[in-house]
Amino acid sequence: MSRARDFADLASSSSNISTVAADSANLDQIASSYSAGGITGKNLIINGAMQVHQRGNQSVSSGNRYSLDRWEVATTGGSAAYDLQQSTDVPTGQGFGNSFKLDVTTADIAMGAGDGYIFRQSLEGQNVQSIKKGTSNAEQVTVQFWVKSTKTGTYIIELYDLDNTRQVSKAYTVSSADTWEYKTVTFPADTSGAMDNNNARSLILQWWLAAGTNFTSGTLNTTWASATSANRVVGQVNVLDNTSNNFHVVGVQMELGETATPFEHRSFGDELRRCQRYYQKSYNYEHAPGNTTNNGAYQFFHPSSTIREPNVRYETEMRVNPTETFYAPDSGTSGKVRNRSTNADETAVIGDTGSKGFNLSMSITANNHYGFHYTADAEV
Repeated sequence: MSRARDFADLASSSSNISTVAADSANLDQIASSYSAGGITGKNLIINGAMQVHQRGNQSVSSGNRYSLDRWEVATTGGSAAYDLQQSTDVPTGQGFGNSFKLDVTTADIAMGAGDGYIFRQSLEGQNVQSIKKGTSNAEQVTVQFWVKSTKTGTYIIELYDLDNTRQVSKAYTVSSADTWEYKTVTFPADTSGAMDNNNARSLILQWWLAAGTNFTSGTLNTTWASATSANRVVGQVNVLDNTSNNFHVVGVQMELGETATPFEHRSFGDELRRCQRYYQKSYNYEHAPGNTTNNGAYQFFHPSSTIREPNVRYETEMRVNPTETFYAPDSGTSGKVRNRSTNADETAVIGDTGSKGFNLSMSITANNHYGFHYTADAEV
């Protein structure tokens, strides 16, 4: 009896051992996927691999400008000019095909006290609720990225909570000129305030590129506190002080916790769909707005002479009702529709704008053929 029971227990144990072995194999598979960046949804940043570039390269002499999708260079004052580009210069062996590049074309050597240049991404409040800001369970946030710059020295990266006007800044160092370097920065948890749970801009992750004394004259604020200009970017170098300077970034990941985990590589199609919530166009992907091409253009025809309102539906629903710009396909002229029957550009008005589409209202000539391109911008 005892021996029979022993055999039964052994058989049961064998079954358990098999189950444990199977679970172990599954865990190994999960760990392997995790190590390869296969766990999805952890990266709060969109287009961190700098894959999507719907607008094309930009030459900027003043003001704020979006370049690669979801990425903006913002300025306050300053006299520098620069090109914003999607570059093929990337860190070796990291799985990236492109990077963001700022190439200085006009230097700003004598920075004014209130001048500043920032590279940033703004996040919707409803997309960062997982940080649990303003609670006792508030999470630390870790940011990782690859950076390459002509200018060595101290740089500042900042999280800015727009809902509560609070910020925390961290320094990192570019040690070698024109060399890719990997950086990780951990921002402390914030148990005070709360980010609005809506589709407005709540949190901004931003790299400072240059700043005047209004931003650099204090002691660097490394804990969450009310935004104080003088304590924001103490020690920041001036990337814009020479026309030979450039600045690259790629592999940006912002995730919960105090440890940087492998970068989450997404498919191009997945990243493009995420970006189209904020910006989209009728042009083929490879054509920047204003190109003279009919590929992808919206076209319509009507046999009567009356005001027509052709309806355009977006590729995906946008964050808010966007700002549309339309272009004549044959000339690339903004604000115009092409009468392809007369080969002339004509004026039209955008109406009934919504997050899913818009109408184009214009008076047409009977039996004429019309075409136009559009862009729709709902950036945060």
